[in-house]
Amino acid sequence: MAATMKLSTLGYAASMLSTGLFDEEFQKLLLLQNNSDPNFVTETITMFCEDGEQTIGELTKQLGKQCVNFDEVANFVHKLEGGSASVGAKRVKNTCIQFLEFCKEKNRDGCLKTLDTLRVAFYEVSGKFKDMLQLEQQQAEATK
Repeated sequence: MAATMKLSTLGYAASMLSTGLFDEEFQKLLLLQNNSDPNFVTETITMFCEDGEQTIGELTKQLGKQCVNFDEVANFVHKLEGGSASVGAKRVKNTCIQFLEFCKEKNRDGCLKTLDTLRVAFYEVSGKFKDMLQLEQQQAEATK
């Protein structure tokens, strides 16, 4: 039973790659899981989701100000870009790259539109990650 559940988690991870939301860095992250630190992947993904949500909130706040500090906005975008690259969230990373171009141009409208796109991509990725972690948790409970 436990082996089947493990295969179902791996199958779910493979299906995540096929969506185009993720890249090979996601596969590399999964390969880092080992017995010496069995919660590494879970902790990394959880931290990405929590930090990303906070960063999107900050971006929303910064872009809502009367006078936007585009350097500060770019710093938040860089943070999310780095996190998304480390977990293989390709669509989030690519959207961040586009966002940074609008920051360089000091284009508020472009930043706001890209923030909407980023928010959708981030929550789609976050939802997939949460589903995968829930499947992992169910696996762990089934093997107890």
